[in-house]
Order: sequence, then structure tokens, then C-alpha cells
Amino acid sequence: MSVINSLVPARFLTLTAHLVIVITIFWSRDNNIRACLPLDFTDEQYRNEETRLVIALSVTLGLFAVELIGFFSGVTMFKSNQGLLSVAAHCTASVCLSFFVFQQWECWTYWIIFAFCSVVPALGELVQIVAVLGLKKKPM
Repeated sequence: MSVINSLVPARFLTLTAHLVIVITIFWSRDNNIRACLPLDFTDEQYRNEETRLVIALSVTLGLFAVELIGFFSGVTMFKSNQGLLSVAAHCTASVCLSFFVFQQWECWTYWIIFAFCSVVPALGELVQIVAVLGLKKKPM
């Protein structure tokens, strides 16, 4: 099995793992929101932090949609550079978000993980999709 062909299942698995952890954070966000707040927080502070976290998680799901469309359409499935970037970013995100859930990290750390592990691979995916579909370049 060549390196490019072994990147495809690894990319799918890391993308799926990251997606599952993001959905898990949606379900258990109450504990993470409480970790972001002082001990004597108000309802308004709680709602503000919850809104911020829900927005971040929603944008993350939107970026997943972009990546999954590019991947499942075949446009970037066999692109080794995009595959390697995606595997590295989503593997890192899976590990970091696991710590985010279990150790109840502060909410601002989600934005850092989001920037490096969701935005960067999604932008790479968009560039590849535009290059292949918009500029009619060969996928490989």
C-alpha cells in the first residue's frame, strides 16, 4: 500500500474522531462553560460564555462540512499535501479537545485549537477545491 493510499483512511479516521469530539463538547458544554467562569458567576455571564462556545462549535461544524465535501467528492482525497495537513491537524485537535473535555480547560483555549486545527485545514481544502473546480487544474 502506497503512502498516498494509506493517508486516505488515516485522514478519514482523524477527521471523524475530531468530529465526534466536537459533537461530544456540544453535549457536555455545561461543565466546560462553568470552568470558564468565576465561582460566583451570574446568569448573564453564563449565557455569554455559552453563546461564544456554541458559535465556535457551530463554525467548526461548518468547516467540517467544507472538508468533508472536498474529501468525499474526490477533489482532495488523493492530494498528499492536503491529506498530511488534515491528518496532522485533526489528530492534534482530537488529542487537545479530549483534554479540553476531561480536564475542563478554559474556553479561550478552544479558540486556539480551532484556529490551528480547524481553520487551517479548511482553508487548504478551499484552496484545493477552487484550484480544481474553478481553475480546472488536475486533481493529482
